[in-house]
Amino acid sequence: MEVLIRVSEGLDRVITKVGKIAAWAGLALIVVTVFDVVTRRFFVLGSTKLQELEWHFHTILFAFCLGFAYLKDAHVRIDLLRENLSERTRWWIELAGCLLFLIPYCALVIYFAVDYTHKSFATSEVSASATGLTHRWIIKSVIPLGFIFLALSGVAVVLRKIVELFGPEPLRQQVHEIEEAEAEPLDKISLPELEDQPGPDNQDGERR
Repeated sequence: MEVLIRVSEGLDRVITKVGKIAAWAGLALIVVTVFDVVTRRFFVLGSTKLQELEWHFHTILFAFCLGFAYLKDAHVRIDLLRENLSERTRWWIELAGCLLFLIPYCALVIYFAVDYTHKSFATSEVSASATGLTHRWIIKSVIPLGFIFLALSGVAVVLRKIVELFGPEPLRQQVHEIEEAEAEPLDKISLPELEDQPGPDNQDGERR
């Protein structure tokens, strides 16, 4: 069981590193989009390359942060029944969801995306626009790579749920602490903290 935790932590470190690096694509996306809008609006310039680069950065951000967000439990969950179930039942649901849906779906997407990317590489595919970007296979390769990391996130979650369901209490507690530590950075900006910050109303009250 300790081996499962170590493997899960190793996958976590890799996926988190990839996700944090890919998150910078969001900043690049903002810069390129603003530059494109400004040059079009005020200098009457247009660039197909810039427009294509925008969705390239969006694809990188989306694909490589999927697994990172899942490990951090940051995906939107609409719970109608799950929230009223016991913790152990929720673990079983998460385990079944990964084994029956997430990992098989990722495997299917990876299988077809690899062929999709290979055909693009073999034919030296370029943009449909004469002034667009070349080497279209590079951005297409992001699809299988992104789903590989998402599948690895699913594997990490499966290993943790196995420990939580079948492991001894000390190891269960260890996994619980790991999951809490992972979720903590995403919870730092919370409504209570924002309410504690001095706003215009609070400042007026202090002056009075």
